[in-house]
Amino acid sequence: MRIWTRAPILFSLTISLLCAVPLAHEARAEVAAHSAMDANAIATRVQAFYDGTRTYQARFEQVYHIEAYNRKKRSAGQVIFQRPGRMSWKYDEPNGNRVVSDGQNLTIYERDKSQVVEQPLGTSQYPAVLSFLVGKGNLREMFHLRKLDEKRMNFEGGWVLEGTPKQATSAYSKVIMYIDAETAQVRRMLVIDAQRNRNLFTFSNPTVNTAVPTGAFVFKPPPGTQVVRP
Repeated sequence: MRIWTRAPILFSLTISLLCAVPLAHEARAEVAAHSAMDANAIATRVQAFYDGTRTYQARFEQVYHIEAYNRKKRSAGQVIFQRPGRMSWKYDEPNGNRVVSDGQNLTIYERDKSQVVEQPLGTSQYPAVLSFLVGKGNLREMFHLRKLDEKRMNFEGGWVLEGTPKQATSAYSKVIMYIDAETAQVRRMLVIDAQRNRNLFTFSNPTVNTAVPTGAFVFKPPPGTQVVRP
């Protein structure tokens, strides 16, 4: 009786171990495939995701580090991207800043200065690094790309790409993208300018191809706001 009582247990254990072998093999193969992808292959996956995305909405956190003074400014809010070329950055209170593009024109509102800058989207360098997110650019055409070690960058389970612009720009000298390997979405983006200031954006709770609030890409500044048109 003891032999027959233990037999099902031993049989189940044996089956579990046999099943675990292909699963472990698949896991190792997946890790190997993940590690084998080069910068261009990763960029192609990222580009394919955003090229197939009509709308993208997420929470964002922003940390801007001013190198000369070793100071950090933290803010957060809601961002919306819609192809082609539309975006809306709505900062939480008490910041209250807004960055809006309707696909043709860019509006940057700074509440503390009571000032709004309006200019054609094509003449502004502000959104250049983000243009692939809104269907206005291609990663492999915009950047010289290099894959970084995700472990050293403290981003295991994803990819880290460093991009330097192929065409010189005063807006930034380098961008580092932290990419979710499963979805090919950019989870964090670090923008570094010539003065070594660092602007880090972290995206969370993203939704893709969902309805965008009416008027999301239109902004009217409060009365008395100074309007600047470079």
